[in-house]
Amino acid sequence: MSRDLSRLIRPRSVAVIGGGAWCAEVVRQLARFGFDGAIWPVHPKAQVVGGRAAYARLEDLPGVPDAAFVGINRRATIEAVAVLSGMGAGGAVCFASGFAEAHAEDAEGADLQAALIAAAGDMPILGPNCYGLVNAVDGVAIWPDQHGCAPVERGVAILTQSSNIAINLTNQRRSVPIAYVTTCGNMAQLSQAAMARALLEDARVSVLGLHVEGFSDLRDWEALAKAAHARRVPVVVLKVGASEQAQAATVSHTASLAGSDAGAEALIARLGFTRVHDPAVFLETLKLLHMVGPLASPAVASISCSGGEASLMADLGLRAGLAFPPLLAAQKDEMAKVLGPMVALANPLDYHTYIWRDADAMARAWAGMMAPEIALTFSIVDYPHENRKDWDCATEAAIRAHRLTGRPMAVVASLPELMPQDVAKELSAAGVVPLYGLREAVEAVAAAARVGASEDLPLALPGRRNADVLLSEDEAKAELAAFGMDMPRRGVANSIDALSGAAKGLAPPLVLKGMGLAHKSEAGAVRLGLSAGELEAAAQDMPSARFLVEEMIDGVVAELLVGVTRDVAHGFVLTLAAGGVLTEVLQDSVSVLVPSSRETLKQALFQLKTAKLLHGYRGAPAANIEAILDAVEGLQNYVLANAETLGEVEVNPLIATPTRAVAVDALIRKGEP
Repeated sequence: MSRDLSRLIRPRSVAVIGGGAWCAEVVRQLARFGFDGAIWPVHPKAQVVGGRAAYARLEDLPGVPDAAFVGINRRATIEAVAVLSGMGAGGAVCFASGFAEAHAEDAEGADLQAALIAAAGDMPILGPNCYGLVNAVDGVAIWPDQHGCAPVERGVAILTQSSNIAINLTNQRRSVPIAYVTTCGNMAQLSQAAMARALLEDARVSVLGLHVEGFSDLRDWEALAKAAHARRVPVVVLKVGASEQAQAATVSHTASLAGSDAGAEALIARLGFTRVHDPAVFLETLKLLHMVGPLASPAVASISCSGGEASLMADLGLRAGLAFPPLLAAQKDEMAKVLGPMVALANPLDYHTYIWRDADAMARAWAGMMAPEIALTFSIVDYPHENRKDWDCATEAAIRAHRLTGRPMAVVASLPELMPQDVAKELSAAGVVPLYGLREAVEAVAAAARVGASEDLPLALPGRRNADVLLSEDEAKAELAAFGMDMPRRGVANSIDALSGAAKGLAPPLVLKGMGLAHKSEAGAVRLGLSAGELEAAAQDMPSARFLVEEMIDGVVAELLVGVTRDVAHGFVLTLAAGGVLTEVLQDSVSVLVPSSRETLKQALFQLKTAKLLHGYRGAPAANIEAILDAVEGLQNYVLANAETLGEVEVNPLIATPTRAVAVDALIRKGEP
């Protein structure tokens, strides 16, 4: 159900219900922030709340409030929300805690939350256990504490589950123009994605920043991605709290390879959002995207007057995934005219200090670095705390270079404290991005280059049925073969005496496997290179009573792993990796979500270090890439057909040859149909 949050987040009248310090602070914050609408405190006994005359009951208000801050105990909150909903109020912030988020300590919390949702009806509510919101473009602060927001005409919107993190982010001093800060508490009624979609409806929002503790309702997130891309608003995600759900009860290698956070990583990329890992980079990325927008590529240029800074930038940038294209001959010719013969022309550039204080010469040299293929140019400048006059030339040069070329330009201080606020303000006003800290800067630029389009395929939603049936290898292979996967010729023996019959018609060398084990190699249940006459002796030492005999696959180019695990928070996570017995040792893997297009699967495959082998390494034969993709699509189609019951499926190894991609081993865990 879609709810209209416009009155709640852009109100013309606010009721503040309660008489404690928190409620008084909401009244003061509204007045302090310049809110020019009606403020109506409500308390049954107090005459004045926060310096304003109070009404005894909601029914006594002179009008229906667009928004309400409900700052009373949890039971009274439910009653007040019911009255507000009946009045036709635009929405409410529920401050009280003790609902579902406290279920472990108070079993009654979940029941109270259900009652709160019922009381609200169609009226939107934030929380409970929620601070509320600050709207800096309209001068609204339904907020029971201090904050650092200032009025802006346009800026970034930040949404977080944590009220304390919200306070911290508003008090940033990094020249990030914050238009909205909204907290969502335990999201009794509205999902985080639904709230974010409401913020996107304001054209004054340039970038959306989300602090996410966990994903839920994947269809809501898909709708948010669609809306964000339609409005050309990039989304930055600070994701914390690795989900362990993908690893629950798994028996394959895939889950340990992918790691507990693979589902979140794959979902964020799938939606076309970009992910960061700490608050400083989060803020720097929001600012960069607000000023410049998504970067076309990770290709950058760097300018500094120190070889040490140039080297540090190169190391940090390459570690973050940035590229430093070499200078073209035309660039070198133009820059040499300004810098002279004593400067080695390169990217990153150490221009020494021969032209220091000559802002015009500095600007011309820097403009020479800003070629069309460069997504952003850095100028590294650390401003001293005193006697800064000699550094004004660097500020002026960056601004001039930006004006000369029209290309994105950033001035970065290697340490955050060495970027003065007045300089940052001057740079921002001129369209030059002030960045705080080398590490933060390069990670923000890398994040801005990762913003992309979402995959236009609805995610497969996993079932929640227990998946506790482990199919035998021959059963798993039969199910996958029905979806077009290539298998070795094979036979099954239910006893040692039946091995010769199982091997009849198979061409040696043969492989013997003991069945009934998830990890046969580790258990000593795999023997290679056998003749038919050697099968019985090899079977004697295996901890199995049932066997699989297969033809060995020759012409091996590479061994791959292709696996899918069910992750109830993120969907089905498909992992491609280096396969065989060294899967966990190599840790060469990439994950996407099901379903993914063939092109996405191909790009994921080529991200592997193992991809060098697939292309034919040092003159060796190349693998049949199309056959590999056929196999992966076949496995993906199996997942889609069995989404309700499937827990995990893995092929390891998938042997890639110049002509085939053969599923040599297969594992499936699923529930009863």
